[in-house]
Amino acid sequence: MSDVVKTRREGGILEVTLDRPKANAIDLATSRRMGETFRAFRDDPELRVAIVRTAGEKFFSAGWDLKAAAGGDAVDGDYGVGGFGGLQELRDLNKPVIACVNGMAVGGGFELALSCDLIYASDHSTFALPEIRAGTLADAATIKLPKRIPYHVAMDLLFTGRWMDSAEAQRWGLVNEVLPAERLEDRVWEVARLLESGPPLVFAAIKETVRVAEGLPFQEAMNKVTRRQLPSVDILYDSEDHEEGPRAFAEGRDPVWTGR
Repeated sequence: MSDVVKTRREGGILEVTLDRPKANAIDLATSRRMGETFRAFRDDPELRVAIVRTAGEKFFSAGWDLKAAAGGDAVDGDYGVGGFGGLQELRDLNKPVIACVNGMAVGGGFELALSCDLIYASDHSTFALPEIRAGTLADAATIKLPKRIPYHVAMDLLFTGRWMDSAEAQRWGLVNEVLPAERLEDRVWEVARLLESGPPLVFAAIKETVRVAEGLPFQEAMNKVTRRQLPSVDILYDSEDHEEGPRAFAEGRDPVWTGR
């Protein structure tokens, strides 16, 4: 199991690689391991950005491991602290996470990418939700997709299980950028380093605000921010970093973010 989820750390960036041939499918044990990895990332103050990638170029991830299911893994079993794939239900993850999609993102593999904040894909990558053909529900995608892309496009994907190529995914705003496979990893690391150099407390406030506001009317969400009812916003407004930004601007220099 230790070789299934590999990590690489460079400064404040953690790269997490799922390496489970042949299709990077995720069983219960792998999901629990991924959850432990992402929880450790969340709780480590020295880490600022995570990259989620998988080994190989054919499959980003085939999602739920049907062979494991046939062998006894229950679809409603214990996926671990972060839910399926370690990210889907991980509470209070207030750091940027980037998906590096190279290959087919199918079912739960598609949902794993949707759990990230940014998605970069190779030009041969494809996306699909074939659960309909197996007589089951793509649960996370059914909740998230109609909020991310036009309703009728989301329902088309959910109802038909058809394939969407990376160009179409970018056109609908599901993918931030499409690149040749040989340039994908370098671009993802470029973005990760940019985010690593940014203000971590602001990123935390952005993620919590977005998450909380999703289910609230605009004014109620605004009130929570302006009244400092969100922990990350309250921490930000009392922080050294909140003073550092204006000070650096006035002094004509780049800000130095400490996360304090």
